Amino acid sequence: MIALIQTLVLALDLYWWIIIASAIFSWLYAFNVVNPRNQFVGTIGNMLFKLTEPALRPIRRFMPDLGGIDISPIILLLALFFVRQFLLTTVLPLVA
Repeated sequence: MIALIQTLVLALDLYWWIIIASAIFSWLYAFNVVNPRNQFVGTIGNMLFKLTEPALRPIRRFMPDLGGIDISPIILLLALFFVRQFLLTTVLPLVA
């Protein structure tokens, strides 16, 4: 059971970095730092979008319009942090 919890924590940590990479990529894309017509850039952007959008869409649905500022990745990161800490501080001691 400990191995399962550690695997879940690792998956949460990897998804944490994917969300951060997606946010940074969206800034680079919005400010024309990366070439949007480059096939490699498009592939990376599409992959990051498909990995993060299913988790961000429900958050965006309930968030008020902040006029161009998207804080849904921050809310998702806070939720992931909460789940990670819950697993490590509450569930893991019960199993160990």
